[in-house]
Amino acid sequence: MFRSRRTGHRTKLRRALPQRRNTSVNHPLRRAPLRWCVSVVALAVALPGCGATDEPGAGSAAPSDTIIHIIEDGQAQVVPAFADSASWIREELWVRTDFDSDGDGLPDMMHVSVTRPGQTADGLRVPVIYETSPYFSGVAGIDFGHFWDLNQEVGSPPPPRTPYPTETIQHLAEQPRISGSHVQTWVPRGFAVVHSQSPGTGQSQGCPTVGGANESLAPAAVIDWLGGRRPGFASPGGGEEVRADWSTGRVGMTGTSYNGTLPLAAATTGVEGLEAIIPVAPNTSYYHYYRSNGLVRSPGGYPGEDVDVLFDFIHSGDPARRAYCESEVRGEMTQQLDRTTGDYNDFWAERDYLNHMDGVRAATLMSHGFNDWNVMPEHSFRISRALKERGVPVQIYYHQGGHGGPPPLRMMNRWFTRYLLDVENGVESDPRSWIVREEAEPDDPTPYADYPHPEAAAVTLHPSGDGQGTGSLTLESGAFGDAGQAGENASFTDNFNFDAAQLAAAERSEHRLLFATPALTRDVHISGQPTVRVRMTSEPAAVNLSIMVVALPWIEGDHINANLITRGWADPLNASARDISAPRSGEMPGPGGWVEVEFALQPDDQVIPAGSRIGLMIFSSDQNFTVHPEPGSVLTVDLRGTSLNLPVVGGPSALGF
Repeated sequence: MFRSRRTGHRTKLRRALPQRRNTSVNHPLRRAPLRWCVSVVALAVALPGCGATDEPGAGSAAPSDTIIHIIEDGQAQVVPAFADSASWIREELWVRTDFDSDGDGLPDMMHVSVTRPGQTADGLRVPVIYETSPYFSGVAGIDFGHFWDLNQEVGSPPPPRTPYPTETIQHLAEQPRISGSHVQTWVPRGFAVVHSQSPGTGQSQGCPTVGGANESLAPAAVIDWLGGRRPGFASPGGGEEVRADWSTGRVGMTGTSYNGTLPLAAATTGVEGLEAIIPVAPNTSYYHYYRSNGLVRSPGGYPGEDVDVLFDFIHSGDPARRAYCESEVRGEMTQQLDRTTGDYNDFWAERDYLNHMDGVRAATLMSHGFNDWNVMPEHSFRISRALKERGVPVQIYYHQGGHGGPPPLRMMNRWFTRYLLDVENGVESDPRSWIVREEAEPDDPTPYADYPHPEAAAVTLHPSGDGQGTGSLTLESGAFGDAGQAGENASFTDNFNFDAAQLAAAERSEHRLLFATPALTRDVHISGQPTVRVRMTSEPAAVNLSIMVVALPWIEGDHINANLITRGWADPLNASARDISAPRSGEMPGPGGWVEVEFALQPDDQVIPAGSRIGLMIFSSDQNFTVHPEPGSVLTVDLRGTSLNLPVVGGPSALGF
């Protein structure tokens, strides 16, 4: 499950639903000019609706006492007139969408709640901070008995899964106030805060699709309502219309984990008015979340989870539509997810937001932890890279912790102040990358011109020697030899009963290969996405392949992150390690049954201290992530055809050996 656990700091679907679309239209609320006033102590911004206005779609004139945003250091400050929570206006409504995902023949209605300054009743118009989630009405709970059984041979059909019983899934029929998140932070600063429940959860109609098109179109519909382009109603059946005449039409979205995924999902529609997003630990591809390079791989902490399990976990919507959703939506998931081969297919392609980036125009500030082994750091990296290529304003904040952890409030405030209030605070000229260094506090990131570090260069390291002990990992390159010659090959036996930390800490093990550099004579800064190449064969042919890059000596402790640099997984037989559209071959290709597997590991930015050794560990089944085949498979690695590519700031000379 990728719901947020705040460990980040320190710590018939395609046929029934419309395609994602660009909903951009010209609208009078789009980028309405703002009037500026200057005070003695700070820059102050008057909002549309403050005093007389000729802006189309504006509310009635405000009282003579004009209320303004106060801007200091490029950030919106608390305005005393907005800070009294007793004066805030709270309302709930339902927004009509253009899709019917629950098969009742009617457009699905999304449940929305609003908290806004009381002054908006008198004509003041404000921008919006918006969070949407499938979690706001509760979840089914974690029951591994309803997850997939990991005792499965690689490439063989899995044991059948038992879905969650319907009675374990919550439905909260009366919950007008969806969430209180962000309210205390943003309403006193002169923003409205809006929450909505995802399709098929809580009082929102429809079926949850876990990355399907309706999860993108639902928040886009809410944003259309905020821009005056779509009706809202006081009840899910329609009736009295509710208008957002208090809204400027400018919206910023944020959230963590699943809630951080949905701002990006909304942005892919190109919806008018979504000016900025701050996704925290977002899942940007369900294939990358549940698979790695053709291999079935669980998210960290949730062994045996897959997309259908997550469906059960969040399906808190109308019990009357549950049977349809389970049959049509979850039924298709079960048919298409393919835990036998791990192949990429149209089902997974639909749920990969990188395939839908052409509509994104919202300025994006991403946040992620380098030690997030639930929603792994590649999720934000791949999207930030795509946004840079498209010229969309983007910055990324990375910390050294696990799942969750937003950027410092001042960064979020500058972002939303620039793009929702249109204040020229220079944020677009700030460094593109902010990295929390190893001993720094989360609110004290180090700025860099970009990520990866512009001075990082590829360094190729080659293994040799006794990998069942600790062999060598050096810059010396060995030419390809004839596989099978003495001294060039190293073998080990798969056994999932030993976890990765045990294998890395062991002085010797027949269940992995470990190679390490000489001790570093200086600190070494790794910045970017390492890659690994492994030339190998195995008996039987279908095996897991797992890689860890570690810092040695191994430090015993409660947390593997003290030693872990990065990791990755692949299916050696699955051509998806190189071409995710190609089928799984089922037998070792190449001369003599050897295969060369090359793939990217998780991105990292870490300073390895002097005196440490950088280690490459090659093993098979990863107890906490992969399926668990019967122990005993033998993997043989051609060391001369195997290498680790590290992005090192300063290049090879920076290694100091």
